[in-house]
Amino acid sequence: MEHFVSTRPNRLVSRPWLVAFVPINAATSGFGVALPLLILITLHGAWTDVALAAALFNSAVIVASMVWGWVADHFPTRRRLLLLNYLGFGVIYLALGGIHEHGQLPVLYALYTAVGFLAPAGASASNLLILETFPAWERPSAYASFQLMSIVGGIAGLLAGVVWLDAHLALPPFLYVIAALSFASVAAVWWGVQDSLHPKTTAHVALHLDSLSSRVRHIASWKMSFPFFPHRPDLSRQGWVRLRRWVREEAHHELPLILAASFLFNLTSNLFNISYTPYLYAVGLSAASIFVVNLANNTAQAIVYPSSGALTTSSGADRLVHDSTYGRSLGYLAVAGFTLVPLSVVVSYVSNLVAFGVLGAAIAFYSTASGIILFRALEGRDAGTLLGINSALGGIAAIAGAVLSGVLSVFGSFRLVFLISAGGLLVSLPLWSAAAVVYARHHAVPPVAAGPAGAPSGPAKMG
Repeated sequence: MEHFVSTRPNRLVSRPWLVAFVPINAATSGFGVALPLLILITLHGAWTDVALAAALFNSAVIVASMVWGWVADHFPTRRRLLLLNYLGFGVIYLALGGIHEHGQLPVLYALYTAVGFLAPAGASASNLLILETFPAWERPSAYASFQLMSIVGGIAGLLAGVVWLDAHLALPPFLYVIAALSFASVAAVWWGVQDSLHPKTTAHVALHLDSLSSRVRHIASWKMSFPFFPHRPDLSRQGWVRLRRWVREEAHHELPLILAASFLFNLTSNLFNISYTPYLYAVGLSAASIFVVNLANNTAQAIVYPSSGALTTSSGADRLVHDSTYGRSLGYLAVAGFTLVPLSVVVSYVSNLVAFGVLGAAIAFYSTASGIILFRALEGRDAGTLLGINSALGGIAAIAGAVLSGVLSVFGSFRLVFLISAGGLLVSLPLWSAAAVVYARHHAVPPVAAGPAGAPSGPAKMG
């Protein structure tokens, strides 16, 4: 396995063709915020409708991730997969732009589910394209540049939404703007991207830290994240027997603790994110203001992410994952606190702007540190199978978060959602701490200085 920690590119764009990923990330970022607003404002839907749309989308993503992973391994043409993905997005966005009536909610559900089915095709292709195209020494910078293009595109898409809505233009036609952005990436891929002469399979991703970190990275906004299955799950009787045997063998190692902590993180993130836009709308924020709140999250990621690799190396991944999880839970508690007292629209706007910005910074640190910890735990093990288990748990967490959001939209409240999200993250803290202790004990490495609440940070410097 190759060990790298860099999250800062040597130059802004490692190859000119990486700019092709800017428009599509702008489109998906803008769409991520526009979709729930389309349900709430244009179609006069409810929080429950947003949760149902998310559940359908996440269900499609899980199935599609396995399908497109198989396609990527058996038909190694990354360029065609990217073209299919981005062209499909553009067509679906155009169709969604024509939805204006409440009775068209089922059509929206169907189209959003189609987005979920198409999306993993691009995720598999783009990651493998970089892995295949760049030599080993240049990959850390290439993946950092790829992530930077994603962040820059995300900010651009949200800015486009702010400008569009500040001009008092209707929301549905904004879908035509993001469709145009998708088609711009189609043109850029068509002219600028070539397939590698040395294709690799999805299983190779598990052998490279930067590729793996890019593949499993989650962003704390309404953006699409995709499970990663290096091998299709074995659902046969023998597969379940092997899984039970693995659980028994790993009972005293750190990986089950890591998987459990990651599951709680994914569950609470999905629960919070799905409910957050309906909450902002319910407290009186305009569509443009909701875009600005999301922009604060992406901007904080853009500021923090380039330094996350160096900070992980200097302070240790275990300490950083603990601190960022703790900070994220405090952010959830802060948002829950906003619901305790009546706030003016302006105060609510500013408060959520700051809180969601803090959550964005926390996710940038968390994603880098947790990726390193997972990679470290996979060494010497069947990485492909274990990553499949981790992805399956992530998919279950995504669907469970959407379902729980829907249930709480009927029987609970926004405050309860945010408190449950914070509580789930706080429960994951001792799991991360225990994982660090177990790793140190099994590898005869003494823990270093403790993090908050006495959590040992453990060693995490890689390469």
